[in-house]
Amino acid sequence: MNATDEVTFWDDMHASRPATTGPRPNARLTEVVADLPPGDALDLGCGNGGDALWLADRGWRVTAVDISAVAVQRLADLARSRGLDGRVTAVRHDLGGAFPEGEFDLICAHYLHTPFALDRAAVLRAAAHALRPGGRLLVVDHGSTAPWSWNQDPDAHYPSPQEVAGDIALDAAGWTVERADAPRRIATGPDGRTAEVVDHVLLIRRTA
Repeated sequence: MNATDEVTFWDDMHASRPATTGPRPNARLTEVVADLPPGDALDLGCGNGGDALWLADRGWRVTAVDISAVAVQRLADLARSRGLDGRVTAVRHDLGGAFPEGEFDLICAHYLHTPFALDRAAVLRAAAHALRPGGRLLVVDHGSTAPWSWNQDPDAHYPSPQEVAGDIALDAAGWTVERADAPRRIATGPDGRTAEVVDHVLLIRRTA
């Protein structure tokens, strides 16, 4: 499948769901970031924009990227309607082609999974290198299959946080793993159904 197929896939997925005026932030983001001082943040695969808006509400300057123009336009409209367009920059960006420019105090990658080819380890490695000293990379992956997931493959393998850290292969002299665990929570899907899901949480801080 080519890049056009991928863009169409994600545009169609977002367009098939009603636009929301109140997207929720991801639970692990609010848990990890609540006490951090605001700075510059990069949201990789921003989706409906709940994380970007939550961060902007708390004083962060957010660059939010997604391969879907539908998702990006919806987020830009929401930010403008809330008076946050000065703090949220929503950009259509294909992470398979290049990494966004800039240096950041926080980079978030929530559920950055795709059925298309993507060198995720390279993307996350580039993210770690885009951190300022003291900055953090928060990677939250699926650790189980939710009933509403687009991927219902019963043989799907969800790499552990330790496996993800190993794939990124960062030098311990410059980065440290602050958290690597697999907590459970009750999640609500787009159609209102609830289910217990597992999150794989990896938090890396740049130390030098």
